[in-house]
Amino acid sequence: MTAELVRGQNHPLSQARLEIRIAAGTPVVAGATLGDEHGTVHGAEWVVHPGAPTRPGLEVSRQAAADHRLAVDLGAVPEAVHRVHVLLALPAAGGPVSFGAVAAPFVAVTGPDGTELASYTITGLDAESAVVALELYRRQGAWKVRAVGQGYAGGIAELLADQGLPQAHQIAGAIHDAVAQSLSRAVPMPPPLTADADRPRRTATPAPGPEQSSSAPQGAPSAVPPSSPYGTQPTGTQPPGIQPPGIQPSGTPPQQMPPHGGSPSGSPQQMSPHGSPAPGTPQPTSPYGAQDTPAVGGPPSGYGQGPSDVSGPQPPEPTTSGPIDYSHPRRQSAAPPPPPPTAPPAPPGQPARPVAGDATGWSMDERLYNQVWGMFEDLARSTAAYRSAVDFADSRMEKELDAALADPRSRIGGQGDAAREAARAKHAQLVEQARAVYDRDLGQLTAESEVVEPALPPAYARWDNPVWHGYRVPFEVPMAVRLGDLHLPECPELRIPMLVRLPLERGLWIDSGAAGSLDGSFLDAHELHRLALDTAVAIAARLIAVHPAGDFTLHVIDPAGSGVQALAPLARTGVLAAPPAVGAAGVAETLGRLTQRVDLVQMAVRGGAADSLPPGVDASEQLLIVNDFPHGFDDRAVTQLRYLADEGPSVGVHLMMVADREEASAYGPLLDPLWRSLMRLTPVPDDHLADPWVGHAWTYEPALVPPGSQVLQQVLTQVAAARTKYS
Repeated sequence: MTAELVRGQNHPLSQARLEIRIAAGTPVVAGATLGDEHGTVHGAEWVVHPGAPTRPGLEVSRQAAADHRLAVDLGAVPEAVHRVHVLLALPAAGGPVSFGAVAAPFVAVTGPDGTELASYTITGLDAESAVVALELYRRQGAWKVRAVGQGYAGGIAELLADQGLPQAHQIAGAIHDAVAQSLSRAVPMPPPLTADADRPRRTATPAPGPEQSSSAPQGAPSAVPPSSPYGTQPTGTQPPGIQPPGIQPSGTPPQQMPPHGGSPSGSPQQMSPHGSPAPGTPQPTSPYGAQDTPAVGGPPSGYGQGPSDVSGPQPPEPTTSGPIDYSHPRRQSAAPPPPPPTAPPAPPGQPARPVAGDATGWSMDERLYNQVWGMFEDLARSTAAYRSAVDFADSRMEKELDAALADPRSRIGGQGDAAREAARAKHAQLVEQARAVYDRDLGQLTAESEVVEPALPPAYARWDNPVWHGYRVPFEVPMAVRLGDLHLPECPELRIPMLVRLPLERGLWIDSGAAGSLDGSFLDAHELHRLALDTAVAIAARLIAVHPAGDFTLHVIDPAGSGVQALAPLARTGVLAAPPAVGAAGVAETLGRLTQRVDLVQMAVRGGAADSLPPGVDASEQLLIVNDFPHGFDDRAVTQLRYLADEGPSVGVHLMMVADREEASAYGPLLDPLWRSLMRLTPVPDDHLADPWVGHAWTYEPALVPPGSQVLQQVLTQVAAARTKYS
């Protein structure tokens, strides 16, 4: 399972032989340095670069390219080496001069078989021309990888000097010389688009992709270049306003909080820009030598790319009357996604008006998802800047007051009072300036939230959003689902949707323990448990509503029958696979059935026979809601529950517990792994979630159904009707 890292995050490495795969938006130089336990590089022999591409345990590329594969054998590096830093730099001769002018580089650590272990998108670069991307380091006899992303505006020389290399400038010069000698073999990006007046156009309606509607009017003008003799658009052409696949949209944060789910269906992947020709197909001579030929002009595999037509006519031989087309002869390219909507022009001196869905993506759902996470990151950074400014003002005032009190002559009298008053006035001025900037940012984010919230699809929308009144059972699984709202104490009125990627990679723990809400009110145990179960029902109803009919199954364990009233919407509409299990026998039967399903699917997947499950095995996603834990659970049932929490998500069995940890404390450390594997949510607002960027304590508020609303009943009724028709 891939770990999507953010800056500063680390991840253990389970094997010594690795590949470092690098994808960038322009040819870059890749290298590595070997450091001791302090990270110091002691000499030229500790640097691996295009001029010296091999060292014990390391091998890098000999030239600049948009894609690299670095071979690493951690078991072969010298014993004195404790840190391996992976470096990226822009070539000195031609091309962009800073990483801020190109797409964010993407780095992945994989096994020799290509299995991705960890990945990192290096965002936030500006004037830097060299960057330390990753650090592989020893820790207690084992190796780990850390996402670094430390950039250097002074290039490779400044980077090497910062790592303690004495001859940093000489080594940097040698690297640039080696790159310049092989620059003719570098893999460039496609040439820029021609001006609109010079771009040939033809009247056509592009075929819609898997996530596009075919609502474009027939005969509408389209910026589609003339057809290639191979059926694809010529190299270097691209519709205006669309980023090449593999480039992460600017301003979109890494999908980290919470890091659930793999790459979404339809999201731009970090893809290699090279294609490999089909066997037996005549190919023109490539000017890149042994390099793979670029295949640009279409979306990556998985975005509407149809199967190859091997029975069709062979492509004609390329002629010499025009530029050679290096695209794959049988590759079919679906139409690229339409450009995101643009904001209307704003009055002079005013910020641009926000527009829903103006982030990059292959569908409106993906654009809204990226926009929501961009809002989350913007609020996190703005709040961090404001808090930092206030802390600076506080520390400055303390220093000035200490200086005024340090002089005995100024402690008493008008001089001391004036110094203290001046310090307080300066503090108030600094805080006021920081608050003004923060309020400006909050105003822009609030305006964007007011535009984005009404445009959200059902999976992302609150229950009071009118979009639920037009709900229809979907035909595709969405990218994410909303579990609640997040906000910070400086701006409690600005709520950011908490979106979690699908399929879930962690179970959920709805905490029903006694606690006081943030508004100072205290709830008794029965009221808190009722709210916790209402939260679980709302989340479960949302999960089954956003999945296609028959693709999601709900199970409930209610040993004492205490949740009959709260579970009534699920039981009454018939969306449950079976009535809630009661008593110890019901607990054992339900857990045994789901445990057997996990075992069967795991064996089928490992044996390469995932489509050959025995009859009667429900292959849909499963969600088990457990109420009143640990009542009705013996040691065997607890062990099965832990097994489902650990092994279930990988094969589509998910766990949602409504429980009070204090009540289960009698089991001692036996349940600690279970609690740690689940995401804790609360039925009342609580500031227990932290983001990985700046460590803010975000207040989580559950997405409950408004009191008296019938929307939940209406949605579940449609789900039940669709399931009956499907079955």
